[in-house]
This record gives sequence, structure tokens and C-alpha cells, in this order.
Amino acid sequence: MKHFILFSVLLFSVARCSNELVFEEQSFQKKTTLPCKENCPQITVKIPVAKDVPVVADSINKKVFSVLKEIIYFGEKPYTSTNYNGLLASFIDSYEKLQKEFPKDTFGWEGKIEGSVKYQSDSILNIEIKHYTFTGGAHGYEGLRSLIFNPETGKYIPNNQLFKNKNAFMAFAEKKFRSKYKIPENKSINATGLMFEDEKFYLPQNIFYTDKGLLLYYNSYEAASYADGPKELLLSYKEVNEYLAVK
Repeated sequence: MKHFILFSVLLFSVARCSNELVFEEQSFQKKTTLPCKENCPQITVKIPVAKDVPVVADSINKKVFSVLKEIIYFGEKPYTSTNYNGLLASFIDSYEKLQKEFPKDTFGWEGKIEGSVKYQSDSILNIEIKHYTFTGGAHGYEGLRSLIFNPETGKYIPNNQLFKNKNAFMAFAEKKFRSKYKIPENKSINATGLMFEDEKFYLPQNIFYTDKGLLLYYNSYEAASYADGPKELLLSYKEVNEYLAVK
């Protein structure tokens, strides 16, 4: 009987380990085949790929890929690629078509995307995507994207589901934001030169769970000019815990 119990415990442990979500970093790179002397167009991607729990991993990986399709594109519509190699090839192909159409012009295209698991617990999986793309102009575009998942189901959790009462949290966050950036309470949120639309405070598109607390991250142009750079506000879990529906 003792041997049977021990065997059952070991079997459960193996089964539990086999159902544990793990990530493997995968890298992809594509360069132009056209002749170039310097700043030869290329794009690189390093991304964490979920594995070992098929349905959950598939859900996470599909969402991550769909976001990269929003980041890596040129033109009016995202590429129709169904995998990373195809996505990078489409980006370089867009450059080569443009170069052949305007052979005397110089286009130093570049793309660099790096993803990582920012935070992981029993109830939260937060993947960060750091991206930079340049397809001409005065400067490229860079920023951070936050993707939050339920690690048990692989389901993506949008920002509006993170809070018990979004408006209550937003009012709390605005007070903290004004305090950090020294914006008077009786003045417009844009009184010191920020660029909130309609002069009203709002939560950023990207919210991160970190070891130190909840990070509200405004990419360039979201609340300030490119020259002013991104804006961020870190709130400890102790002070935001009462507002969180996901924790």
C-alpha cells in the first residue's frame, strides 16, 4: 500500500510538471538582398514562445503574433503573413519594392523587436514587447507593448478587465500622476505641456505588472510629444490592491 501511495505521488508530480507552461526564446532575422554600403535594411525579432501546454500556449502565441503584425508593417494594412519568417520577409520586400521604384533614394529601414516575460504568477502572465521600427522620416518609432494573460487558460486580459471600478482607479491614478509631474490640481492636465486628448486624463494603452508594483506606461505621442518621451507612473500593490480585479 505504501508503495502504491508513493507511486501515485510521483505520478501526480510528473503529470503536474508536464502541464507547466514554459517559454522558449526564438529569434528571427531578415536582411535585404539588394546591394547597400551602410545601414543595410534588416529586421530582427526575439520573442518568447509558450510551449508544453498546447491549448494555452497556442492562445498566447497567437495573440503575441497578432500584436507583432500590428507593429511590423508598411502601408495602409498589416501584412497577411501567418508566421514570423513570412512577416519579416514581407517587411523587407516592402523596402525592396520601394528601392526599386526610387533607386536614387536611400532608405535605411530597420526593425528590432524583443519580447520577454515581464511578470508571471499563478494568476497573471505579463509579456512585454519592446519595439523599434524605422521606415524613413526624421526618426523611427519605438515603444513598449504589454500583453496580460490568464496563465491557466491562455486568455488575453484587456485593460478594462483589470479593475473592479475603472473610473475609481483612474481618479486615484490621476492624483498620483499630477503629484509626480507637478501638475496643479486646479489646472488642466496639460497645463505643464502634456498632450492628453481633450485635456482629460486617461489610463495608458499599456499597463504592466512588475515585481515592484503596477506600472502605467504612456508611449511617446500618447500623452506627450516625441521630444518629451514616454511618461510612466509606478504604483505599489499596497496602494492599488483595492482597485484590482486581477491580482
